[in-house]
Amino acid sequence: MDVTFTKAPGRRYQMTVVRERGPELAPRQGPGYDDYLPHDAVHFLVEAEAGLSGAVFGRIAAGRSNIFWAADPAVRKRLARREAKRQPDRAEHADMARSETLASLCEPLWQLRAGHRADLPDWFSSIEPGISRSRLVERILVRLDDFAARWHALPAGGSVTLSWPPASRHRRTPARSSGGFLNGG
Repeated sequence: MDVTFTKAPGRRYQMTVVRERGPELAPRQGPGYDDYLPHDAVHFLVEAEAGLSGAVFGRIAAGRSNIFWAADPAVRKRLARREAKRQPDRAEHADMARSETLASLCEPLWQLRAGHRADLPDWFSSIEPGISRSRLVERILVRLDDFAARWHALPAGGSVTLSWPPASRHRRTPARSSGGFLNGG
């Protein structure tokens, strides 16, 4: 699956998905524009690096519409009914929670590292010691560095396309209550 982030005029961005499974999806405006790291790009990179197949972009790659809608209105209604019946399972809930946690953690860490903020948010004092220095977080920060440089250099109308990795690319690390929660391999 390829997700294209296109910089639109007026501090906006649009996402377009081309995937192998499921109906064609309509492009969508993305929330949380940033000159370096749009909100959904952070989630895509976190989920791809952490191998979170049950989070937003993994579900989309698997054929679900999730935050998008089908381009064809007739398919849209049928898909909405089908997806309303299918509740996320425990693993999908865990992947979504992990995506939110990692995105919330990595974005301010990247901003500090890139010189876009002077201090980390106050709530950082309550996170587990060592999490922010885990191998997984460091890999995510490297991917954020690359994306931010490419995104910031784009003019309005310019795009960055990210490819969703095959499921075998990552070794899944189960969610745990210990420090291993974010330390993935």
